[in-house]
Amino acid sequence: MPLGSLSGPGGGRHARPVPRPYYGGAEPRHGAFKILYVCTGNVCRSPIAERLTRHELSHRLGTRAGDILVESAGTWGHEGAPMESNAAEILGEYGADPRGFVGRELLDEHVIGADLVLTATLDHRAQVISMGHAAGLRTFTLKEFTRLVRAIDAATLPEAAEVPGEIAERARVLVRAAAALRGWLLAATPEADEVDDPYGAPLGMFRNCGEEIFDALDPIVTALTGVARVPA
Repeated sequence: MPLGSLSGPGGGRHARPVPRPYYGGAEPRHGAFKILYVCTGNVCRSPIAERLTRHELSHRLGTRAGDILVESAGTWGHEGAPMESNAAEILGEYGADPRGFVGRELLDEHVIGADLVLTATLDHRAQVISMGHAAGLRTFTLKEFTRLVRAIDAATLPEAAEVPGEIAERARVLVRAAAALRGWLLAATPEADEVDDPYGAPLGMFRNCGEEIFDALDPIVTALTGVARVPA
């Protein structure tokens, strides 16, 4: 049975997605590049990644942050559920905004609309790809994509000038370049490309997870936007 046909805690693929406010620091733009983070329940890892990425985009791009949209969902997503309280606390430690978040079950439409899908584990990646929609070349684990992005010469990417659409074009070129490298640059171990689930763990484990996710997404945001992070 295809993944999209499974019924999870939120009522299955036919449940209407819960509207989610946009906290990217700018209104979404037509033709924007869309990132989708995927984990299991969509209450821990993928919400942390979503909101940390939005925070970094807003910090680096200001009003141009609307050129890249960031969402998340879970392969067994808790539809309409709040983010785990420990995950929200960790986001606050990074200055990111956890407000307004509601969990979603991963649906076909989410994958279809995404330019880049970043998953917590290899199993999540396989599940997304199994849904079809030509997702294979744009779906990576988060840490896998980081590893590939680090090997790409930024000089080969289009410059992201202050012109609407140029950041999105740079991001699409980056994804194609990473996909071309995937068969050549392998992880030391499969586990090296995964982020463990902190669900049910104490705050310290969530803090470790948040640090792992932030360290992985920082070079990604830099490569996508052409803007390096300025230390606080």
